[in-house]
Amino acid sequence: MNKVGNLLRGNLRQYIMVIALVVVIVFFQILTGGVLLLPLNVANLISQNAYILIMAIGMLLCILTGGNVDLSVGSVAGFVGAISATMMLKMQVPVLPTIIVSLLIGLVIGFWQGFWIAYVGVPAFIATLGSMLIFRGLTYVVLKGTSLAPLPAGYTFLASGFIPDIASVGGLNLLALLLGIVASILYVFRELSIRKNKRKYGFEISPLMFFIPKVVGILIVINAFSFTLASYKGIPMVLVIVIALVLVYSFITMKTIPGRHIYAFGGNAKAAQLSGVNTKKVMFWVYTNMGVLAALAGVIFTGRLNSATPKAGVNFEMDAIAACFIGGASTSGGVGTVVGAMVGGLLMGVLNNGMSIMGISIDWQQTIKGFVLLAAVGFDVYSKSKSK
Repeated sequence: MNKVGNLLRGNLRQYIMVIALVVVIVFFQILTGGVLLLPLNVANLISQNAYILIMAIGMLLCILTGGNVDLSVGSVAGFVGAISATMMLKMQVPVLPTIIVSLLIGLVIGFWQGFWIAYVGVPAFIATLGSMLIFRGLTYVVLKGTSLAPLPAGYTFLASGFIPDIASVGGLNLLALLLGIVASILYVFRELSIRKNKRKYGFEISPLMFFIPKVVGILIVINAFSFTLASYKGIPMVLVIVIALVLVYSFITMKTIPGRHIYAFGGNAKAAQLSGVNTKKVMFWVYTNMGVLAALAGVIFTGRLNSATPKAGVNFEMDAIAACFIGGASTSGGVGTVVGAMVGGLLMGVLNNGMSIMGISIDWQQTIKGFVLLAAVGFDVYSKSKSK
């Protein structure tokens, strides 16, 4: 029992957020009369929140460096969307070069912010606040206060397109079903491999009475999700992008030296510096990365909206920050995972979607999301005070 108690305490934040997500889904599924988990709405839920999830990945790395945030991501996303629409509709630039240039603009913006923060020493809050104002203003300049639409089909495909099916079986998308099966096999293999390695090196492992139900439960979720997608149009292209980013950044943060440097920097900046970590370089590349992901999110959002508008990206930074903290990131840095940020983003997305279906006004939606964020951060502070 002591072993079980230690495991639960060590992963308390993760378990609570996952349980909260399940509870919220079940709650709105009941209140909406089953509309929340209809195949069409699940596909909409993915496309509505993909750009927030993308920004949350980059925001998590910023937060890991010591609770720093990037307030400019919404403005950068709006600015990049305005540039890309202008290039395609007014300059007749093809879709692929436009997307490449858009991402390069995000890279340059990331260089700009990383330079001010890491090498000039301007606090991240102030540097990104200044950039938020700069790029919001430039968005109005580029669009001249008007919207540009419609956008080419190749551009909108990233946000609203579906991967072509290989065949249809009983009206179901075969590719989605097969990917669900493949994902299940890979998940089981990964869990068994992790458990084997922990036992090999003498680390504490969860008892089978907890391990087996957890694996079975997640397998049910994976296959139910793939069946739901198969019942509609199959796999959204934007879902592939998000999953690829989650896998890549999970590997970077957990399995590479630069990733461990980010955690070390956030855990204790002075100790990390004395240990040989180039803290300026870490901060520079974290904000450079955030610029690229903000640009990608801008491309996705503009494609989903099928237009570039001067107001695009407003408050995106708040949703991305909230997703990270709700998903388990610590306000002091050094603690948090990419998967946790995704759970937090999905929780916020389900809240938004469920309340919209029920007809709850945007005013109350913002209020409720604010209480959820306060509760998550309050729990983090309380957990740390108890551990001391």
